[in-house]
Amino acid sequence: MSLLVVGSVAFDAVETPFGKCEKMLGGSTSHFSISASYFTKVRIVGVVGGDFGNDEQKVFDAHGIDTTDLERIAEGNTFRWRGRYDYDLNVAHTLETQLNVFANFKPKLSEEAKRSRLVFLGNIQPELQREVREQVKGAELVALDTMNLWIETTRSSLQKAIETVHLLVINDAEARQLTEEPVLIKAARKILSWGPRSVIVKRGEYGAAMFTQDSYFAIPAYPLESVFDPTGAGDTFAGGLMGYLDSQEKLDDAAMRRAMIFGSVMASFNVEEFGTQRVERLTHNEINDRFHAFKTFTHFEELPFVRA
Repeated sequence: MSLLVVGSVAFDAVETPFGKCEKMLGGSTSHFSISASYFTKVRIVGVVGGDFGNDEQKVFDAHGIDTTDLERIAEGNTFRWRGRYDYDLNVAHTLETQLNVFANFKPKLSEEAKRSRLVFLGNIQPELQREVREQVKGAELVALDTMNLWIETTRSSLQKAIETVHLLVINDAEARQLTEEPVLIKAARKILSWGPRSVIVKRGEYGAAMFTQDSYFAIPAYPLESVFDPTGAGDTFAGGLMGYLDSQEKLDDAAMRRAMIFGSVMASFNVEEFGTQRVERLTHNEINDRFHAFKTFTHFEELPFVRA
């Protein structure tokens, strides 16, 4: 089994109503790969600067993440993002973005990376996503994530990228923005008409939904009394989803549904502390316990309706 993720490795600074952290490991690739590493072997493609040190590398090493294709530019600085959340934790307010070495990022894939079974294209420029997609033609499943910036500035190129993948992972606001359809199910149907087999819509505290041509599946979010920092929750969800799928021999509808649950489980741990801190020290027992709890609170007994 082999899973490849291409995206950003960053340093984040975050303030929420419950505290703040001036520097923590972030970026789509970091959150995704640490989450996925509990299920399968992960290889990352990204770029970092000379300020990416041994402490950060040890996080990847501790989870068996292959960083062979992580480009290092010693004279540059790693991508940095600073943001703030108010009490509506679904909305991140960007205070500062320093692209640094990420500004000129051109993914470089080794021959082994090109042979990956599953591939996740993080929310980098659509042109780069398409370039990577061309290099992994034999992948069994290629998934793509995006963000509002690319929808606003490169919509045509983004649609062309979506046309080449099997799965689009996107949040509800972005799905509506991308398709200009206010009704979510219509938005999903429109995206499916472009070529993907499946669309998974992340709905934050309301869970997630999967749309295919023949089916619909929705799950709630895992109920939490304390949400500390939602940064990276979507990428952690995708990591759990894709990591579980890579551990399975068959990528059928049943596997996709289980994978969504595991994605939601991983995201629920992510928001309990800053950055990747909580997910870094998870145990498989904790993951499985929360998976079974998820099954319990979504189960109901099917009984026929009888008119009184």
